[in-house]
Amino acid sequence: MRVVLLSFLVSALTWAQSPLPLSMKRAVEIALAPDGSTRVALALESIQQAEQKVQQAKAAFLPNLDASVQDRRQTTNLQAFGFRFDLPVPGFSLPTIVGPFSVLDTRASAQYSVLNFSDINRYKASKAALAAVKLDNDTTRNQVSDDTAHSYLACLRADAVRDTARANVELSEALLALARRAVAAGTGTGIEVTRAEVQLANNRQLLIRAGNDRTRTILQLLKVMGLRLDAPVEFTDKLIYKPSDPAPPEALLEQARKVRPELKTQAQREEAARLSHVAVKSERLPTVGAFADYGAIGSNVIASRATYMYGASLKVPIFDGGRREARREESYSQYKQEQLRTRDVGQQVELQVRVALEALRSAGAEVDAAREGQMLAENELGQARRRYEAGVAISLEVTDAQTRLQRARDNQVVALYNYNVARLDLATATGTIGDYINQ
Repeated sequence: MRVVLLSFLVSALTWAQSPLPLSMKRAVEIALAPDGSTRVALALESIQQAEQKVQQAKAAFLPNLDASVQDRRQTTNLQAFGFRFDLPVPGFSLPTIVGPFSVLDTRASAQYSVLNFSDINRYKASKAALAAVKLDNDTTRNQVSDDTAHSYLACLRADAVRDTARANVELSEALLALARRAVAAGTGTGIEVTRAEVQLANNRQLLIRAGNDRTRTILQLLKVMGLRLDAPVEFTDKLIYKPSDPAPPEALLEQARKVRPELKTQAQREEAARLSHVAVKSERLPTVGAFADYGAIGSNVIASRATYMYGASLKVPIFDGGRREARREESYSQYKQEQLRTRDVGQQVELQVRVALEALRSAGAEVDAAREGQMLAENELGQARRRYEAGVAISLEVTDAQTRLQRARDNQVVALYNYNVARLDLATATGTIGDYINQ
């Protein structure tokens, strides 16, 4: 029984420590989950707050009902209310202090705003603000997807850099063995072995640095996803080249203007500011209200008698010291600010599309150049090794070719990373990041 239990615990521990297979799509899904990225959770709370503000504005169209019960014992000074009793009887006067006596007042009252244009426009403004917050949630989700995808690509780059550094170490070890064989055969010198050992030591240092960089990028990715920083992960994607044929700039701009949630969000914010300004202007208009009051009053429950009051009111604003005019000017300035932001967001979207498209074109050419450079560097190193083994070249020629191959490998990794980042940036700029993630 103990053996079975121990085996179960070991299996559970092994399963708990097994790395999580992580693709870019899976990483984004985890980040967008309610318990994933903090920004997504905050955006959902913002929607909840905006919905409650709509309910608050809607309450202006419903009656306000109040109920009260008051039981008091009191005395009253009649002179305070203008009652004076001067009797022409010497030595006799009526008291001015009446009581103490009991009063029981049970009452319900209601107030209702029949017509108030300011409340109507405030309700419309709150609904427009809610729509803006919901669209802003889409913007937040796109931003979180973009940040997660960028972090994921950085991890793939770190993986590729580490693999390149490992390949460079293996190449240095092979060249060191070649130099030692040449010395043993009498065709090489000690300086050539030393030179190969220095190159190997440098490449090992670069491999250690690449490992540290990979760990740091993984931690950054886990933070963006909202996972524990000690969670082990294993990437299922590689940094590869996928040919892309983007549409013309104008077509991409038209798509971005239709899809980007930032533009829709800002349009709703501008509409909310306009309605808020109209609501403040409507405070100048008369308002119509209704009121009612019903209850029972008496010295006690048995002696209580029903009383009531109801009516309508018309309120006409005349002068409030200029506060209403100041609020109107303030709300108009806020409306103008949103108009300026709308124009700025449109220009920003166009800039992002054009810059991303140009970056993609440049990155594609960079990948082709890096691929050609790596092929030439590999051929050069192969020729240099054959010449060195044949004894017609010195090891410095091999070392120079090795350095150029390492640089070409690094250029290839950088080019692939820049190309994939450019594809991601273009998808984000055109509002199609979801299609990019799911492909």
